[in-house]
Amino acid sequence: MAHVRRNGEIIEVATFRTAPSLADDIDEDTIRITDHGQVLRDNVYGTQQDDVLRRDFTINALYFDPQDQSVKDFVGGMIDLDKRVIQTIGEPSERLREDPVRMLRAVRFAAKLQFSIDPAVLSATAELAPLLHHVPPARMLDEVIKLFHGGYALRTYEMLREYGLFRYLFPFTEQCLDGVTPNLSSLALENTDTRVQSGKPVIPAFLFACLLWDPLQADVHKLRDGGMDSRRAWSIAAADALRDQAQHVAIPRRFVIVIKDIWALQSLLEQRSPKTINRLLTHKRFRAAYDLMLLRTEVNEIKHETAQWWTRIQEADEQERESMIRGLRGTAQKRGRRRKRKSRAA
Repeated sequence: MAHVRRNGEIIEVATFRTAPSLADDIDEDTIRITDHGQVLRDNVYGTQQDDVLRRDFTINALYFDPQDQSVKDFVGGMIDLDKRVIQTIGEPSERLREDPVRMLRAVRFAAKLQFSIDPAVLSATAELAPLLHHVPPARMLDEVIKLFHGGYALRTYEMLREYGLFRYLFPFTEQCLDGVTPNLSSLALENTDTRVQSGKPVIPAFLFACLLWDPLQADVHKLRDGGMDSRRAWSIAAADALRDQAQHVAIPRRFVIVIKDIWALQSLLEQRSPKTINRLLTHKRFRAAYDLMLLRTEVNEIKHETAQWWTRIQEADEQERESMIRGLRGTAQKRGRRRKRKSRAA
């Protein structure tokens, strides 16, 4: 593939290729297919008609001819566009076996375009979804970013769960979902949609921190129940959650650092220790941690008064901010006196 620059735009240009099933000669230098039927390499030149038959969906197999400004449709893609349906070219099972990621792409296109997915494609998806286990985690990361950073993440998430695909992306999160909506994952994805649609930046690390929060907490509780102290439990659970998830969707080190910071700040935000307030407000991950705290408030993990306090102090001037921190010191002193009285009474 070559990149051609034209009028400030980059146009990707590739030669026509043929489908592996149509190739005359097959060797590992040109075509490589796994035992599961997944095509890993198919560098065999072909005609435009050959190239059509190696594509995934009919709506993705429309060719534009710049010379006569016409659209070439060899597989009924325009008809399916009018019908608003995602349909494979040829037998769905064969197309999905060639590249299991096509199951995720079908959902992404359907969610983005508000199309339906052909029943035959859904049937093949139900049968072949386990093939996603054989997709490299690094490629799954690329797909997750496309799925959830396009402005229609919540609808995509709902469809992935409906068709049994979410579990192959975030299996430990899936295990924690109890059917109650909204949950932290759905709220995080809705929040991401709002930011994308408003033109605000989004970072994958924040979404990972949200999607893995429930399995993280489940592990922490399990370790605590086993007698481990809280700080060590959080440290071990965080490392385990990120390591286990990376077996399914790769998590780059630059994401890991941000995710751990967001998680570590949660307890500090809850405690509101007067000594740490100013340092927290200037922490480079404060805003992301604050956003996660707000989501946790919506699922009743944190008291609303705590979230409101952090919202108010960000908007306060220096004098009001110091007053709010002094108020925390007074509350802490009262708690200390109560603990001392209880100790003497004992």
